[in-house]
Parts: sequence; structure tokens; C-alpha cells
Amino acid sequence: MNPEAQQDVSVSQGVRMMFYMMKPNETSFQTLEEVPDYVKQATPFFISLMLLELVVSWILKGKAPGRLDDALTSISAGILSRLPSLFSRSIELTTYIYIWENYRLIILPWDSPWTWYLTFLGVDFGYYWFHRMAHEVNIMWAGHQTHHSSEDYNLSTALRQSVFQIYTSWIFYSPLALFIPPSVYAVHLQFNLLYQFWIHTEIINNLGPLELILNTPSHHRVHHGRNRYCIDKNYAGVLIIWDRIFGTFEAENEKVVYGLTHPINTFEPFMVQCHHLVYIWTTFWATPGFFNKFSVLFKGPGWSPGKPRLGLSEEIPEVTGKEVPFSSSVSHLLKIYAVVQFALMLAFYEETFADKAALSQVTLLLRVCFIILTLTSIGFLLDQRPKAAVLETFRCLVFLMLCRFGHLKPFTPSLSFAFEIFYSICIAFWGVRSIKQLASGPWK
Repeated sequence: MNPEAQQDVSVSQGVRMMFYMMKPNETSFQTLEEVPDYVKQATPFFISLMLLELVVSWILKGKAPGRLDDALTSISAGILSRLPSLFSRSIELTTYIYIWENYRLIILPWDSPWTWYLTFLGVDFGYYWFHRMAHEVNIMWAGHQTHHSSEDYNLSTALRQSVFQIYTSWIFYSPLALFIPPSVYAVHLQFNLLYQFWIHTEIINNLGPLELILNTPSHHRVHHGRNRYCIDKNYAGVLIIWDRIFGTFEAENEKVVYGLTHPINTFEPFMVQCHHLVYIWTTFWATPGFFNKFSVLFKGPGWSPGKPRLGLSEEIPEVTGKEVPFSSSVSHLLKIYAVVQFALMLAFYEETFADKAALSQVTLLLRVCFIILTLTSIGFLLDQRPKAAVLETFRCLVFLMLCRFGHLKPFTPSLSFAFEIFYSICIAFWGVRSIKQLASGPWK
């Protein structure tokens, strides 16, 4: 996919691509290099739709659709999941191209509407089975659980993506490489992902006859629920017909309570990404017998010796509907500080993707490290970790050093002095906090 092809996408096309309403003649390309990076271009539409959701929620319900700390964590996960693409093409495309170049059986025409629609069905079918296995195979669930860890359900939840999920999803799309050109596949891989953004909301209720065919907010709310009736249901990407055919469909009825059956209660990005991998590691070594260890990896997350492959449904904790989502107890002032730092980091993140072709590998690596450090520090602050002040002091020092050596630059040269003053004040503030914290224990 080619970021330079972005200018070919109009605002009208941008809106329609979010709902998989683009036409074959608009999105058929002969080579992979011609395919626009639709996901990258979707950033302003993500933001616009989230703001629209916020306004509509305030009008209809008198409250925001979610919590600030949870939204920051979801967006952080989305950022982490995109960082590897700064250095290499995704494994989903790399493996697909390899199979296409070495093992393809036939070549369907890239500019045929029939090829376009067949690829739409093929990618969506592959997604259904990948998604289902990501819930039914423990080692795959270790990646996918990140997306389910939010206890809110809004458009920011859609951005809570796994860093690891992509390393297993490619398997389920590989058969398409025997006959579908990579350029056609690359378009639908992106559209399938973008379609699933708008269904992460509570402000859209029943959509009538469309509920019979399409995956909708109502169907996907069930999928994100931890109620017993919601577990392992509605795996669809775009077409809900796959769930209806394969017996995994469940309609929304009682109030859905969102999140994991065993909440992780943290906003720290690495814990959000990796906590189930840690659980698998400890369970693997604690479980006796080779075949049992094998089962820990490849049977369901609820399996243990003597149980069915997917575990026992009666062991899933029941919900009362009165569950209180985990929230940060830090002050409003500190939350504002976190938002400001997050916004500054997000601007550098966008700039890095826009300028990656012109940046040296060293600068690119240092920027990625700074982005990860920022996300981690904000997570520590929201979690009130014991070393949060120390980490934030270090992060602010790193920012000034990167600016001084030219690896990070303010948006305009005139802001350089202002940035130095601002981050010097932050260093002084958090440095004092660090000293007090080290002397007297965790801060409040």
C-alpha cells in the first residue's frame, strides 16, 4: 500500500470507505503500489465520528459515551498496533504476496467487478474464521483479548487493537492468494477493518431488515459483552450471515456488560497488550503433562484438565448489571495534563507517519521509542504506579534531548523556546514529586 496515493481519495470517498460503500471502479488497482493507505487516511474520519458520537450522546443521554481514561487507553493500543508498519510491510501482505508469487493457481482479472465482490466475500469469510479461532484458541486469544479489555463501548473501543493479532490472522486469508491479486486483497483487507469502526457504539439501536444481513452495533455489542449469553457469539466482520450459518449468532436482549470476564483493572498499555500472555506462561509451566501443556496453548481460554475444549459455561462469572468499571482516581488536573501530553505525542505520531520516507532509521527508531515511553508514562500516571513520577521526569528529559539533537521538532520553529520552557517546568515538577515519592512512598 502506498501512502503517496492518499491524494486520490476525496472526502466523499473517505466517508463512504468507512461504511464499505466504495465502488469497484473506484478501488480497483493493477499493482499493490497504487493502493492507497486507506487506514492511514481514515484518521480524520475516526476523530470526526468520535466527536459526533460525543455530541449525540450528550444530546440523547446527557452524558459522554465513555470515560477519558478508558478512551486514552484504547487509542494508545491503536497507536502501538500501527508502529511496526513504520519499519516493514505487514505480515498479512508479505505472506500473501509470497503465496501469490510462488503458488497461485489462476489469476483473476484485477479490474473485474466479479473479482472485487468475490474478494469482499472471501476476506469477510476469512475474517469470521480468524475471529472465531481468536476466541477459541488460547494463544490467539492472548492477542485478541486486548480489543475486549475495555469496559466501555464506544467508537474509541474500535481503536483498541492488538500488537500481536496480525501474526496469526494472515493464515486465514492465505487461500485467497491462490487466485486473488494482492492489489485487490489489500483494498478489502482495509475496508473490512474500517467497516468495523462504526459498529462500536451504543447510540445506534436496531437497524431493521439490515440486522438480518449486516453486522450492526446491536450484534457487535453482544460480541463485546461478558454476560454468559454473549460469550463466543457474533464473530462477523461485515456480514452477520456467517454467524447465522455456523450457529454462533445471538441477538441482543438483556443489558450488555462490557469487558473481559476477569477485568484487568489497568490503563498501562503493556499490561493491556501482554497480561494474558503472562497468564498463559505461568499456566503452561504449572500444568503437568505434555498434552495438557499443549492444550493450554491450543484449546480455549477457559480450558483446564478434565474440562471440554472451550471450558464450562457455568464457570463464567455472572453479571448483575451493577458492575462498576475500573476508573482512575487521579485528579482532574492530572487528567488534563495527561490529555495535553497525549495530544502532543499524537501530533508527533502523525508527523512521523507522514514523513517516514524522509526520516533516518535512527530518528524513526528514537521517535517510536519516545511514543512508547509516552504511552507507558501516561498509563503509569493513570494507574498511580509507585514510579510514575520518576518515569514522567525521565520522559520529559528524553523529549528535550531528542529536540536538542534534531530527532523531534516543534510544529513551527517559533514554538521551540515555548516547548523548552514547558518541558523544563514539567521536569522540575515531576522531579520534586519523584524525590518526595522515593522518600515517602506512592503519591496520591
